[in-house]
Amino acid sequence: MKYTVVVAEDEELLLNNLVQKIQKADPDFQVTGTAQTGEQAFALVEKLTPDLVITDIRMPVMDGMALLTKVRSQFPFTKFIITSGFSDFEYAKKAITLKVSDYLLKPVDPDELHDALQKIKHEFQIAKKDYEAVFNAGTASMTPSQIASVLRDFIIKNYSDDINLNLIADNMNYSPGYLTKIFCQAYDCTPTKYLTNLRMHHAQKLLLNEPSLSVRQIGEMCGYHDQGYFSRIFKKHTGKSPLEYRDEKEEAIK
Repeated sequence: MKYTVVVAEDEELLLNNLVQKIQKADPDFQVTGTAQTGEQAFALVEKLTPDLVITDIRMPVMDGMALLTKVRSQFPFTKFIITSGFSDFEYAKKAITLKVSDYLLKPVDPDELHDALQKIKHEFQIAKKDYEAVFNAGTASMTPSQIASVLRDFIIKNYSDDINLNLIADNMNYSPGYLTKIFCQAYDCTPTKYLTNLRMHHAQKLLLNEPSLSVRQIGEMCGYHDQGYFSRIFKKHTGKSPLEYRDEKEEAIK
């Protein structure tokens, strides 16, 4: 299986060099797009829905962390490797909380890049095997509405886990775009939006009914491993932070 990659690096020489290193490190990873600003990179992610984004942490217009946060909110299946010329522990720590697969210092060492790509490939392979029991040639032979129903049921049962739409589509020899299209036709929203809505519904129930659970614990139970990211998504969805939502409902009950 081939894995698609978007690379973002503002210095053209370093960008071209990194693309060559990726191709030499593992031919299963194909660079399908390159960008020199965070905004260009995000536009490519929207267009190409890559499996992996490799981005410099410091770029003009939108830095790597802002790019990561924005992609996470709309494409939660995409994996990340962050590169940086600065051995900055706080950045590295932040990257880890946002579930970045690796943090590599520039100039990127070919052996370290190879190891990082192998780790990501292994994660994809494990996930692919998990999906094969549900999404396979037999599923692909169903009608579009039946396939959408199977995907919806899978999301409902596994909403607290990472769900990789690219791998699910690949198991049925479909493109992620086609799978999204038939899901939208059946349920009037994308699989990603459906997953987010489901997670938010469960988060609201837990905030109201489980006062002993912290916001961090509730976020993790709903598939969000970074509390700050969970809080941003929750506020975007409800207009309130998790704590504000919990406090307001408690006041209404008194």
